[in-house]
Parts: sequence; structure tokens; C-alpha cells
Amino acid sequence: MSRWILEHEPQLRLAAFVSVFGIMALWEAVAERRHRSQGRAARWVANLGLLLLDSILVRLLFPAAAMGFAVLATAQGWGLFNLSVADPLPLWLVVALSMLLLDFAIYLQHWLFHVVPWLWRLHLVHHTDQDLDFTSGLRFHPGEIVLSMGVKFLAISLIGAPALSVLLFEVVLNATAIFNHSNVRLSLGLDRWLRMVMVTPDMHRVHHSVKVVETNSNFGFNLPWWDRLFGSYRAQPQDGHRQMQLGVDHLVQTKPRSIAALLGLPLIGKSAGNEPSRKAPFE
Repeated sequence: MSRWILEHEPQLRLAAFVSVFGIMALWEAVAERRHRSQGRAARWVANLGLLLLDSILVRLLFPAAAMGFAVLATAQGWGLFNLSVADPLPLWLVVALSMLLLDFAIYLQHWLFHVVPWLWRLHLVHHTDQDLDFTSGLRFHPGEIVLSMGVKFLAISLIGAPALSVLLFEVVLNATAIFNHSNVRLSLGLDRWLRMVMVTPDMHRVHHSVKVVETNSNFGFNLPWWDRLFGSYRAQPQDGHRQMQLGVDHLVQTKPRSIAALLGLPLIGKSAGNEPSRKAPFE
């Protein structure tokens, strides 16, 4: 099964991505949450251009990506769930627990990219988008993507996550990143119930505020539980969702940045601004 998953991983991920992308594009078109302050075209070119560069770089540097590493980890017996035990856990439970632990690793990674100055320089490329929509969840500097892959490799080797759990996690992470960055309107009642089990657009939008106290919250991508557990949860923005300003306070500008400008952004200017405190979420 692992071999079949590995062989068809690109097609499976692409099919899931295209489906979610199309659904969110249509949803935004008919139920927009906030008015845009910048044009779509230039932003989409930059955001989708970064996605293309990131995808090419990952395939060049990590041909088998996280899936291939999971197969290797299983073959080598690395990680918690690959330990030899007399009564192993059923596969469905190992897959579920692996996805849960991988999500926790991504939560910690996201927090680290905010509190470590040189990591924040890379991550602020994501935060300089001043009009969140479904393409914002794809806007990451290539340097961050490469480091993120390293974090996933480390997490997989420690957890011993099977290939199936890694595939499912990657698909879910991609889908939820597109969903929770989207500019869609949900009823307050539906949002309240959904954010008990997943990060909603209104919940994650708080994290993209120019206000540092709000940026320093809601680090979760898939599950909302880590923010509630470690005290980094903030329910609503101070200025309301329609009036709040998005972006990085000292990098706000009237026109969207080009791909070249975004790639060079970590190398110029100061990295301060929305950088949260150094306090760990579990302290």
C-alpha cells in the first residue's frame, strides 16, 4: 500500500488541491467577507508565482518529499510508532495519532517562525499580504518552505508516521491553509461550531492583523486546540473583521509586491514590527 501511495502521491495531492482551490474560488466569488483594498490580479500573480517556485524547489531538493521520507523511516524502524512491540496499535489509530502529532509539530514550527528573528524575516513574506484570500495560504518564501520540509522530516522520524498518515496530513494541511486564509463569509453560529474542531477564516484572520498582540495569537493551521491549550487563542480582532488592518505594520503599501520584491524582502529593511514576544506558548 505504501508503494502505491508513494507512486500516486503527486496525482492524489494535485487532485485534492485543484478541488479545494476551485471550491474556495467560487465560494469567495459569491460570499465575500471583506472588501478588498488591492486588486486581485497582481496579488494572485505573486502568490501563485511563489507557489510554483516553491513546488519546483521542493521537487528538485526532495524528489520523494515527506511521503518518501515516511517510507524510509518505516523501513529503517525510526520513530515512536516503528518501535518493535508485542501488541502493535491498529493502523487506523497510528494514522490518527500521527496526524495529531504532525499538526502539533506544525503549530510549534509556526510559533518558531514568529519568535526567531531570522525565521521571521522569511515568514513575514506570508504576512505582508494585505488582502487575505484563498491564495494567501499559498504565499510562502522558498526559504521557509525548505526549512518547513526539514521540520516535517524531523517530526516524521521522531513519530514514525506511516506513509498514509503523511499523505492525509499533507492533503488536509493544504486544504485547510487555503480555507482558513480565504475571504469567505460564514454565519456566526456556524463559525462558532466549526472552530471547535478546525481553524476557520475568522479565527486565522486575527493572526494576520497589524496589531502585534493579535499577530501573537492563533498559530494553528488545522486544529484550533493547540492555541486554546497553550494560551495563544484570541477569539476576535479588536477592530472587527471588516475594519481591521491586515499585514505587517511597517511594510504596508498601496500596491501589491511583485514576486521579485517578495523574494528579496527578507534581505532588506528591518524585521521588527509584528514579531511576537519570545515567550513560549506552553510557559
